[in-house]
Amino acid sequence: MRHFGHIPPVVREGLFHREPAGFDAASPPGILAAALGATLYSPATRPALADDVMKQAGRGVVSMVLCLEDSIDDAEVAGGEANLVRQFADLDARGGEVPLLFIRVREPGQIPDLVRRLGGSARLLSGFVLPKFTEERGTAFLEALGAAESASDRRLFAMPVLESPELLHLETRADTLAGIARLVDKYRDRVLALRLGVTDFCSAYGLRRTPDMTAYDVQIVAAVIGDVVNVLGRSDGTGFTITGPVWEYFRVQERMFKPQLRRSPFTESRADQLRTTLIEHDLDGLLREIGLDRANGLLGKTCIHPSHVVPVHALSVVSHEEFSDAEDILRPEREGGGVLRSAYTNKMNEVKPHRAWAERTLLRAEAFGVAREDIGFVELLTAGLPG
Repeated sequence: MRHFGHIPPVVREGLFHREPAGFDAASPPGILAAALGATLYSPATRPALADDVMKQAGRGVVSMVLCLEDSIDDAEVAGGEANLVRQFADLDARGGEVPLLFIRVREPGQIPDLVRRLGGSARLLSGFVLPKFTEERGTAFLEALGAAESASDRRLFAMPVLESPELLHLETRADTLAGIARLVDKYRDRVLALRLGVTDFCSAYGLRRTPDMTAYDVQIVAAVIGDVVNVLGRSDGTGFTITGPVWEYFRVQERMFKPQLRRSPFTESRADQLRTTLIEHDLDGLLREIGLDRANGLLGKTCIHPSHVVPVHALSVVSHEEFSDAEDILRPEREGGGVLRSAYTNKMNEVKPHRAWAERTLLRAEAFGVAREDIGFVELLTAGLPG
């Protein structure tokens, strides 16, 4: 699979200076973590789940979470598990390419049990999402994952969700983060990415952001995100990929504030129509939050609606300017450091301070591609939208 692989090759050629690289479930963890993109969540109880998975794969989704936790009622768990077994068998029988599939469980014991019940169709499973992750709770989950991995003789990844009250509360945050860091470092080979459960953070204080506001406008949430990146997202080899929080809105809402999308990028008639559509569906706030995610060191995003996928992927593509800067910084002759003017002549690139950024940018370029010099996010959005 590859990002933007659902659009015709001739269209891709017109969009990309360097096209996204192909990858699959057996690819190195580093590229898989960078390539997760918009991870689409779906309740595990959906009767036509196999059809849903194939439909979304055809629309450019490359990672999905099939949820047995908060998205379904407590009384539906057993039925959800049985449905997953049926739907995985259906997908396996079809033989087509599927996204990276993860199951979000509630308890550690579900992991080996589900892998056993899936049987041969477990080959389609990339791993598990571990809820309310702390050092105390996480140990049992990761041990269960190791047991399932050994029994099935296949690689399975963990994606812990950082959403516990202990992480949010100031008096316990530092100790909780330190404990999580110890545990995920111990199981580094199995931890693909860390996910942020911002809805649970808000719930602890009875908060809910409106579609006019990003997670970063809620100060208590922004503080936690900053501390998580501080401890777990470092570029010194100890850090992990941390994904952006969920955007909850996908229907028209009454607006209190002005739209957040400037008109200037949307100059042509079709682009102006696209701008109107994005605003009507409250996706202008999503676009702003994606930009803030990246500025704060997050990559990829939890999504609960298919309409969020294309914006996440379009804004993950590396611009030609970013790529040019990153390549200049990482040239072998620059290893000694120094300062140079960018090829775009609009900034100074400091080789040593910007090196980690450049390395991260080239990894994102491998996963999402590099746009042509005259291509912006509007063209990428337009090309990626269905129909």
